[in-house]
Amino acid sequence: MDAVLNGAIHDVTHRASDDNRFMDRALALAIRGIGCVEPNPPVGCVIVRDGEIIGEGFHERFGATHAEVNALLAAAQRASGATAYVTLEPCCHHGKTPPCTQALIAAGVKRVVAAVQDSFPPVSGRGIAELQAAGISCDVGVRAAEANWLLAPYRKLITTGRPWVIAKWAMTLDGKLATRTGDSQWISSEASRGVVHQLRGRVDAIIIGSGTAHADNPLLTARPADPSDVKRIATRVVVDSAASLSLDSRLIQTARDIPVLVAAANDAPANSAQQLADAGAEVFRCSGDTHGARMDALLQELGRRRMTNVLVEGGSKLLGTLFDMQAIDEVHVFIAPKLAGGATATSPIAGLGIERMASAMRLADVAIEALDADVHIHGRINT
Repeated sequence: MDAVLNGAIHDVTHRASDDNRFMDRALALAIRGIGCVEPNPPVGCVIVRDGEIIGEGFHERFGATHAEVNALLAAAQRASGATAYVTLEPCCHHGKTPPCTQALIAAGVKRVVAAVQDSFPPVSGRGIAELQAAGISCDVGVRAAEANWLLAPYRKLITTGRPWVIAKWAMTLDGKLATRTGDSQWISSEASRGVVHQLRGRVDAIIIGSGTAHADNPLLTARPADPSDVKRIATRVVVDSAASLSLDSRLIQTARDIPVLVAAANDAPANSAQQLADAGAEVFRCSGDTHGARMDALLQELGRRRMTNVLVEGGSKLLGTLFDMQAIDEVHVFIAPKLAGGATATSPIAGLGIERMASAMRLADVAIEALDADVHIHGRINT
């Protein structure tokens, strides 16, 4: 009896180990779709038979075939009787592509292992139910934490209607964004700026305040060393209540080639807004009597446009508004081994702030790396 029990325990343990290993591969594949598939979720799939991967795939770009179909195409007839490992519950509705559930059923897959259930209402739980109704064994929850981490921006857009907000800034060792005269170029190293260009190349929008636009006259385009790191062209957004962005700015001078959205207040001068529109920018009037209310209206609008990830590059007033709204989801900070000093020199986050250190926002999943002499700290807000 003990031998039988021990054998059963070994089989269960071995199967769990295999499930984790194959799901890890599916997650690694899913990551390759980030920046290319939004507002769809990044998804990976692995087809396994007799302990061997016989097909794999991921969702490569928005509107293209999904991960399951790509993996099934690679496996061909060998998929019959196999197990499919997929990082998200297979879809069961007609969107830009046919349902993946039907493809799995038609291929004769006998088992599906999904990391997590989909949050999208037309799918949520229905995909698994359809597979089970067809006689396919289904398990959900393998590497769920890792999959949920990967899917967080997609889930936020689906459940709140707002994009995932990534805050980025570079500062000196004494916490300054610029000198007391406003000079800020360059605080960080070329290696740090390279990472920022990679970030820009995978988001839907890059947001700055009017102060940063006037002081730095940035271009806000993605220019990484490897052009393949540019997965999408971000809309450049200037939060500018008075619609005062200069017509001579690099943003407006390039607005007909790369989108520029000026987020102005309802009472912004009509002639200023019209001049920006005539120069190629889009002017969106944000409702609300406060910076926070207008910023909330902007995030709602970006979510309505199905923007999944937005990168906020400052300045301190804009970052402070988002901080006070508790709207920041992820942070990238580049710290240079430099000292600027100055009581009036700008620090990264203005706004009201917190009263007690016990209430400070904490980062989870913190990663720290050296970039030349800089330190790059990356994490997500611990909710």
